Amino acid sequence: MAGTPDLFVVCKSCGSEVSPYITECPYCGQRLRKRAPKIEREGGEARVKETRKLPRPTLGPLRTGEIPGIRGDELRRPYATIVLTILGIAGFLLLFLVERVSIAVNGPIHGDWWRLVASPFLYENSWAQLAAVTAIALYGWLLERRHGPVLVVVLFALCGVGGTAAAVALQQNPIVLGGNGAALGLLAAWAIPLILARRRGQDDEADLLGTAVIAAVVLLLPLVSDFTSVVAGLTGALAGVLAGLILARLKPR
Repeated sequence: MAGTPDLFVVCKSCGSEVSPYITECPYCGQRLRKRAPKIEREGGEARVKETRKLPRPTLGPLRTGEIPGIRGDELRRPYATIVLTILGIAGFLLLFLVERVSIAVNGPIHGDWWRLVASPFLYENSWAQLAAVTAIALYGWLLERRHGPVLVVVLFALCGVGGTAAAVALQQNPIVLGGNGAALGLLAAWAIPLILARRRGQDDEADLLGTAVIAAVVLLLPLVSDFTSVVAGLTGALAGVLAGLILARLKPR
């Protein structure tokens, strides 16, 4: 039939028999023609005139939980965690310039509520600062990457400032320094959803054993720091556990 292409053509480069509807030899890559031949219908109408290049499909940024095994935006900068970490370091350095009693919680508040906010950023010694600030930086970053900066700030205030307030309410003439409550709260809020997920049979690469070691170190800080409050730490940990139970029911951003 006129206009009907051959059943095959022979590549002049490698001698292979190939389809007449292709433009390049699949065996050697030799260019056979500039464009594919027209395919005629019974009525003579051309069904395919030439190949058209389609845009390459692209995927937007994936969020955690969209596809199993693929994490969300891990490169997002944790601005809230960075600020809290810097303030924790600066607060320890500030104690070289001023006396603790002038800015820390030292006995009843007597209306100086700003001391509750300042206390979680102040540390008695470098060991307490290293343990607490490291935990805040690590688990604040993990939470911020997964849920955003607002949650980290709210949890820090709830566990850190709230833990200090609990120490003032429950202890007589307390001297409270340090963010051990905030550190334990952020750690617990991150760990609880993972623990519950593993109980349901879901696997992940999170190092819960290392997390348990860090939690034990922060819990034992009152042994090396007289002004680190046990009540503040346990209160922050309890608030973090409650927050983790809520987060376990929510999908990450």
